[in-house]
Amino acid sequence: MKIIVDAMGGDHAPGVVVEGAVEAVKEYKEEIVLVGEPSQIEPVLKRFEYPKDKIFIYPARETILMHELPAISVRKKKGSSIVVGINLIKELKGDAFFSAGNTGAVVCAASMDLGLLPGVERPGIALVIPTIKGISLIIDVGANINPKPLHLLQYGIMGSAYLESIFNKPQPTVGLLNVGEEETKGTDFVKETYDLLSKSNLNFIGNIEGKSIFSGKCDVIVCDGFVGNVALKVMEGAVETMQFFLKRYLLKTSLKGKIGFFLIKDTFSKFKKDLNYAEYGGATLLGVNGVVIIGHGRSNARAVKNAIRVAIEEVKRKINQRIIEAITHLKK
Repeated sequence: MKIIVDAMGGDHAPGVVVEGAVEAVKEYKEEIVLVGEPSQIEPVLKRFEYPKDKIFIYPARETILMHELPAISVRKKKGSSIVVGINLIKELKGDAFFSAGNTGAVVCAASMDLGLLPGVERPGIALVIPTIKGISLIIDVGANINPKPLHLLQYGIMGSAYLESIFNKPQPTVGLLNVGEEETKGTDFVKETYDLLSKSNLNFIGNIEGKSIFSGKCDVIVCDGFVGNVALKVMEGAVETMQFFLKRYLLKTSLKGKIGFFLIKDTFSKFKKDLNYAEYGGATLLGVNGVVIIGHGRSNARAVKNAIRVAIEEVKRKINQRIIEAITHLKK
């Protein structure tokens, strides 16, 4: 198996990307192709010991920056690491693609160059999140901010297929993110989506509120990309703020508080690990004709390594074939 990695994508590229790739090669034994500017990648790669027959560099002289408009940059920068990397997948020179770079550019390039799976109308970014009961999947968190109800129905189908295939969850429960649990709540768009989901063969449990995202009330949380992205950013901010205040208050209180913090330090570390995006790797772009993983812009080496693990797992489990079968079954 060969994983194509955008070496130039992310706030700390290419350093952490190369480091994460090296760690992934050592642990998972699969080949990795680092796409980007060789003059920047090679000096970093030389710092590490790794099997020379497992990591290769494929030149891409341009980089799409985080602030650049996705559609325009993808069209103008054909030599960018994102576009070149996606095309390697299209040309069957790799099995999966990972980037922690410009999310919109990745979605745009993958949609245009790889195309969509048969029956899928819009791709969705699916993210695994920790919950009280284990994990849930929220889709979409940013690929499509102006969808139709049918697109959200397909998100539910793709999300269910993903959990069944990757996490071995039989008949995952599906919930629609809304302002209230009642069937009558929400906009006309949400109500129409509710109707489609309730008439489908999905294990639909109805609406869920934002407060229930981490409760594990349902396995697949469906929403449009605008709402999902806002929810994602709120979750990230809340976790970071909670960790900051907890540490600050424990260390700034009495001696007992400081002793208490010392005693729970290991527990606090485990708490941070459970909520750390780096442990879950990246988000998967479901619906495109290829395995595409999108990393957080702040991804560290551990996050990159885990994202590569997710890519490997999706290829092995043939996730796209499962999605095609599920979408086809819906049409019958």
